[in-house]
Amino acid sequence: MRALTTAEWLNVWEAGLRQRPPAWVLTLLTVACPNLAVDTLAQFSIGQRDACLLTLREMLFGSQVATLTECPKCKTHLELTFEIKDIRVASPETTSAPEALSIGEWRVHFRLPNTLDLLAIANAQELDAARHALYLRCLLHAERNCEVISADQVPEQAARAVVAQMAELDPQGDVQLALACPACAQQWEANFDIVRFLWAELDAWAIRTVRDVHCLASAYGWNEADILALSSWRRAMYLELIGQG
Repeated sequence: MRALTTAEWLNVWEAGLRQRPPAWVLTLLTVACPNLAVDTLAQFSIGQRDACLLTLREMLFGSQVATLTECPKCKTHLELTFEIKDIRVASPETTSAPEALSIGEWRVHFRLPNTLDLLAIANAQELDAARHALYLRCLLHAERNCEVISADQVPEQAARAVVAQMAELDPQGDVQLALACPACAQQWEANFDIVRFLWAELDAWAIRTVRDVHCLASAYGWNEADILALSSWRRAMYLELIGQG
């Protein structure tokens, strides 16, 4: 993909502001994969999607990630720093094609979750309800002793096996960070959500950029297009001069 200009990135950010949170990813994916139709991108598995966004993040903000978290036991604030390569997963070849898993007398046919599924459950009020709705959306049909059975009649043991198989087939879609608190030695795992993290970074960058444009326009009378056409280094130099004035 080609590198976008500052003005183009601001347009991406503005478009995302008008969307529900799960739809941010489609706006970002159209930047990461400009040669693919939105309908195709929406059907990427979650792992395929997140792999593309990791590459986009690396291009936009660099390979190092810095974020904050809180110890669930003593509430100490921790700063995490790692490289994108540290959370890349060597995923199996994933497609939108149906999968099947045999568990005892059951054979369950399913597909991997995608962004359209996440959009469909976005208004769920409870996490367990959202997970169950997502699971049912991805179940295609089930067979018991070669007899077709409604997917929602799959027993809990078989359902858990299907969910585990989904995670195994698409590991990039569920990145867990192994954390340890230096203050109390508590150990836990935390999910790293590249969609929300990248969007938060883009949002913070865009707000800073708009404020910089305001300062330069107020000081010099330049229009937005001319200011955004400047390199980030030159904008920083002019802003420094304003501060020294």
